[in-house]
Amino acid sequence: MERLYEPNCRRVLIYKKFLYVMLVFGVLSVLFSLYYFMWLSVPSTIMIKAGVDQKLDFKVPATGELYKEAVEVSGGTNVSPAVSESIFIDFGRAVTVKASQIDQYKIQLKLFGLIPLKEVDVEVIQDLMLKPAGIPIGIYVKTQGVLVVGTGEFEGDDGQKYNPGKYVFQTGDYILEINDEEINEKKTLIERINHSEGQELVFKVKRGDGIIDVKARPQLNQNGEYKMGIWVRDNAQGVGTMTYIDEQGNFGALGHGINDIDTSTLMTLSKGTLYHTEIIGITRGESGVPGELTGFIEYDDRNVMGNITDNTSRGIFGVCSPEIAMDDTYGFLPLGLKQEIEKGPAQIICSLGQGTQMYDVEIIDINLENDNVNRGIVLKITDPELLMATGGIVQGMSGSPIIQDGKLIGAVTHVLVQDPTKGYGIFIESMLMH
Repeated sequence: MERLYEPNCRRVLIYKKFLYVMLVFGVLSVLFSLYYFMWLSVPSTIMIKAGVDQKLDFKVPATGELYKEAVEVSGGTNVSPAVSESIFIDFGRAVTVKASQIDQYKIQLKLFGLIPLKEVDVEVIQDLMLKPAGIPIGIYVKTQGVLVVGTGEFEGDDGQKYNPGKYVFQTGDYILEINDEEINEKKTLIERINHSEGQELVFKVKRGDGIIDVKARPQLNQNGEYKMGIWVRDNAQGVGTMTYIDEQGNFGALGHGINDIDTSTLMTLSKGTLYHTEIIGITRGESGVPGELTGFIEYDDRNVMGNITDNTSRGIFGVCSPEIAMDDTYGFLPLGLKQEIEKGPAQIICSLGQGTQMYDVEIIDINLENDNVNRGIVLKITDPELLMATGGIVQGMSGSPIIQDGKLIGAVTHVLVQDPTKGYGIFIESMLMH
């Protein structure tokens, strides 16, 4: 009987140990999930407007010291005067922060005053007024140098296959010079290679954040022309939406950068221009198939709306023409910072071809801490007219300003392909950080 009992006893002990391990694992998983949720609930960067009382209500049991002078903090009806060194902040309750001037602060947050949570940057920005636009724009940009989008073989004059650029160039490279001669256009690049007479060429290439020199020798193709076996591009065109115009006539648009269609890399620009565009067609979006606004763009100096000076992951930016800067369809609005945004009704401004119009949307989620800067706002189209015309968010609506409670809070950036009624937006403060 003992021999039968001992194995059973061992099995019970093993089972108990297994349950204990699973219990510990489960408790740790719950604690980690709660910690991560609270980590997400407080953004790593909090912006406040200079000279304006800013309410912060993150409902997280975390405290810390706000370091910098000239700050006033109030909780409820009790107000503590500014101090020169630091101020105690308790995010477990609503806190009002006011800074007198543009500056930067830090908070080292700890859960329950004990467990390190995160370091938060508090940036005081100018209390700007921006004019929402919603205007369709035709975009034309020239690359800085010539962009390599791929390599490929070609047949030489001897019938053999050649690809001299295969192990020399990488997709996403920008060719800036050949033998110290500047290259700005695809046409110039082709001419320099064809006139090489098969001599080795030195290419100055921008690869990532660095500049390197590479060498390659062109080969004759079957038509007697010297080729390198690379596919290149020197410009891009498209249709989007202008988001805002500031009081100096500068604009922001798209809410995301202009990426090359083949390489998906952010394009490095030498110059860019905005043109008037007329929306001439709408392809409705359906589940799995994004829709599109089709625009007619006439690339003529008379149709210029502005010049693009910056192409960043947060949008394109530049200077409007005086005509566009003075447009008064919509007045100037205050900024709505991300901590001021609430789930619920909002509006977007866009054009379907008959002038700009406001359409109803619903903010269904707010990602205060998101690795993807272009997806801080999650919204759903609720306007029956817009749903009937487009099926939801479509290509070409990127940059459409989002308005809530009389404040400009962001811009539409992406559509959810499986549900075109839903999509993402970027916080307006993120666009201003370009």
